[in-house]
Amino acid sequence: MKNVGLNDAALGTPVGAEFSAASAQPTPGHPGTERSTRARIARLILENGPLTAAALSGRLGLTPAAVRRHLDNLLADRMIEASEARCYGSRGRGRPARVFAITDAGRSAFEHAYDDLAASALRFLAETLGNEAVAEFARRKVSDLERRYRPVVDAAPPGERVQALAEALSADGYAAAASVAPAAVRGDGEAGGEQLCQHHCPVAHVAAEFPQLCEAETEAFGRLLGTPVQRLATISRGDGICTTHVTAPSLAHSRDTQSSGDITTTIGGISA
Repeated sequence: MKNVGLNDAALGTPVGAEFSAASAQPTPGHPGTERSTRARIARLILENGPLTAAALSGRLGLTPAAVRRHLDNLLADRMIEASEARCYGSRGRGRPARVFAITDAGRSAFEHAYDDLAASALRFLAETLGNEAVAEFARRKVSDLERRYRPVVDAAPPGERVQALAEALSADGYAAAASVAPAAVRGDGEAGGEQLCQHHCPVAHVAAEFPQLCEAETEAFGRLLGTPVQRLATISRGDGICTTHVTAPSLAHSRDTQSSGDITTTIGGISA
C-alpha cells in the first residue's frame, strides 16, 4: 500500500511527510501534533477499513481517551462516520463498541502521492507500445494478488468464497465486504448472487485514466470465484465504492446447461 497525504481545511496543511513517520511518537505541545495525529488516524481507517477506537489505540500507542478525542474531531468534520460493531455470539455488559469508517469527504481529502508518476509511466507505455501493453501490465500487477488470494478462497466452503475474498482484500486495505445481491440487481427475484464491495481503491485516480486496471482486477475475481462477475460501480468513475456482482455458481451452471440445450446442429437438412 502506498503512502498518501491528507490535505483538508479541517486538518490544516498537507501532512503527507508526517505519514512516513507514522510510528513515531508525537511531541506534546507541538503546534502540528494535533493535525498530524488526526491525519494518521484517518489514514489507518482509510487503508485498513473500519476500525474501533481500541484497535487504533493499540496501533498508535495512544490512550483510548486521546484516540476518541481525535475521532470526535474527525466525526465533526465528517471525515469519518461511526456505526455499531457487529457482535458474534453473546455480548458482555456495557455500551456496544463502535467502528469508524472513512467517508467520501474523507477519501477525497487524501492525495495519492505517486499518482502523477504512475499515470505518466502508463502514458509512456501506451504511447510507445500501445494499449495492449498497458493491459498486460495490469494483468501482471493483479496476478500477484490473485496468487496470494487463491489458497484463501479455495479453502473456503463454496457458499463463503465471496466473504473469504472480501476478508483477504480488507487485509490489504481495500475495506471490502460481501453481501447478498439486491433483487433489483439480480433481476430474478431469487438468490442469484452476491455483491463484493470495496470501499477503498489505492489506484483510483490512475484507474480513471486507465480502466485496464479495473478490468484486470474484475477478471481475476471471476477466476478466483469460478463464476461470472460484473463490475457495477467503481471509485475511479466517481462512485462511492467499487461494486462487483457475483453470479451464484448454481445459477451460472443452469444458464450454461440451458444454452447448451438450445443449440442444434443440422445434418443433411435435418435438425438434431
